[in-house]
This record gives sequence, C-alpha cells and structure tokens, in this order.
Amino acid sequence: MTGLLRAALRLALVAVVLAPAAAPAADAIRVIDPWTRATVPGQKVGGVYMEIISPRDARLTGVSSPAAGAAEVHSMTMDGGTMRMRAVEALDLPAGTPVKLAPGGFHVMLFDLKKPLVAGQKVPLTLVIEETGKRARRITVNAIVRAGEHDGQH
Repeated sequence: MTGLLRAALRLALVAVVLAPAAAPAADAIRVIDPWTRATVPGQKVGGVYMEIISPRDARLTGVSSPAAGAAEVHSMTMDGGTMRMRAVEALDLPAGTPVKLAPGGFHVMLFDLKKPLVAGQKVPLTLVIEETGKRARRITVNAIVRAGEHDGQH
C-alpha cells in the first residue's frame, strides 16, 4: 500500500468514527442564555427567561426546579392596560425557529421559592420537551441569577 493510500484510508476511518459523535450535536435542542433576576427577601416568585431552538417541531410541555415548590410556563399579555399572566399547557417550538422566553412575553414562573435568588448563583431547571413522534425529553439547564432592577414584569 502506498503512503497516499494509507493516509486516505486513515482519513476515511476517522470520518466514520467521528460522524456518529457529530450527529447528535446538530440534532440537539439548544437552550441559550437561561437567566433570572435576583429576588428580594420574602419574594416567593420569580421569572426565568431563555431562548430555545429545536431542530424538529417540538413543544415545551413542562418545567421544574428544586429551587421552587412549583414551576410553570406562562404567557404575559396586556389587556386594556392590565397585565395578564396565564399558565400555558405547552409552548410550540417550530423546527429551526428560535423561541424567546423573555420579560413581557412567554416565560417560566417559579412559585414558592425556597430561598432568595442571589446574583451570580445558578438555578437548576428541568425542561420537558415533546418532539413529534418521540418520547418526552428532559433537558437540565442552569439559569444564571442576574442583579437588576425589578420593573414589575416577570
């Protein structure tokens, strides 16, 4: 075997070995920049924000956190100058489309916080995501607690 042929075979072998490892990364649901605001002592609720990108049509159907007694996905709308928040059963994640959970829109609500959220700390969350034709997937992320002014929005 010539040196050139050996090099080509090695390169092909490396490609075959690495291809399965690279595939899941492109196939993965991405959660970008999860964060929450610091809370004040006695505050029992908080909002969590992030961006989610799914490679296939999916839905965010649940969320939980050991930092809170309960967690829900919420929508926030303005109705005649009044802010209305409602729990949603699921949030659609269209294939390849970034879905933002942000102040003034969809977000995660944490209820019955077990202790104040302090700037710099990480709040673990488990997201439940259902993909079409597949079982529900649980994704664990850490939301970074940011210091900041409380503007009344969750």
